[in-house]
Amino acid sequence: MNLFRISILSFGLPTLRAGFQFRYSDLYLTGNPLHTELTKQKKVALGKRLRHSPLVQTLGLRPNIEDYDESELNLLRGADTVYYPSSLYEDVFLALGKRVFPANYYGYMGNKIKQTELFTLLDIPHPRTRIYEGSQRTEHILADFSFPFIAKVPLGSSKGGGVYLIRNREDLQHYLSNCPQAYVQEYLPIDRDLRIVLVGAKVVHGYWRIARPGEFRSNVSLGGRISFQDIPDGGLRFAERVASLCKFDEVGLDICICRGKYLVLEANMVYGLKGFETAGLHIYQLLTQRLDEGGI
Repeated sequence: MNLFRISILSFGLPTLRAGFQFRYSDLYLTGNPLHTELTKQKKVALGKRLRHSPLVQTLGLRPNIEDYDESELNLLRGADTVYYPSSLYEDVFLALGKRVFPANYYGYMGNKIKQTELFTLLDIPHPRTRIYEGSQRTEHILADFSFPFIAKVPLGSSKGGGVYLIRNREDLQHYLSNCPQAYVQEYLPIDRDLRIVLVGAKVVHGYWRIARPGEFRSNVSLGGRISFQDIPDGGLRFAERVASLCKFDEVGLDICICRGKYLVLEANMVYGLKGFETAGLHIYQLLTQRLDEGGI
């Protein structure tokens, strides 16, 4: 197994003697203490979003923990933080006492109910929202809301799908027939919202999404127009406050201004990249930059 010689410099980095082979896995097979130094210096990720960073070793997501070889498992065992562990492994690393990045990510992904509960407990301004179950849903909804109002599929919907403008009882019954758990919000008379993307609770990009005429949703995927004009600084600071309070490490927040007040509409852990492309930005470069700055 003695395929190499390594000398340790005063600052703990390896120098390889010429003419000797070096395999990273041999650090573990020989029990060389150098693996501790390398583990500290190299950050470890499973998901691919930081794959362009020279500071990160991206292992890739595999369906079984046994699919990682012993050297990779030792990297994971020694890491203080595991980046993008996926929902498959997040709880495992948390149980091992490790930090995961992004925090409050997988559990809130596509879950409007959990987001609303969090916003409410943190006293974050949010449209008036109620959740209904059971056979008396229609009566309870109409006791709480007047037409028109918004109804959404609370789990898994995205890109404006599963969002309905309820104008009358017929609209409501159609929605309820396809959605046993009703998620109902007040209707806001707005034609645009802000999409603000944050990494490590700091803004990396923001833009208006302006709904096309006759459409109540501003999603770009539904024809919404992107604008970078007059992005309010107050909206950016509000977004940073929301991300910080919610401990959202990476998120695209939808924020509107209604009746002179900022409201957070929802949090998107999987967000579209059209706004980045339009501005000539690359999210993977921005993530790497935040990592280099020590922000994540």
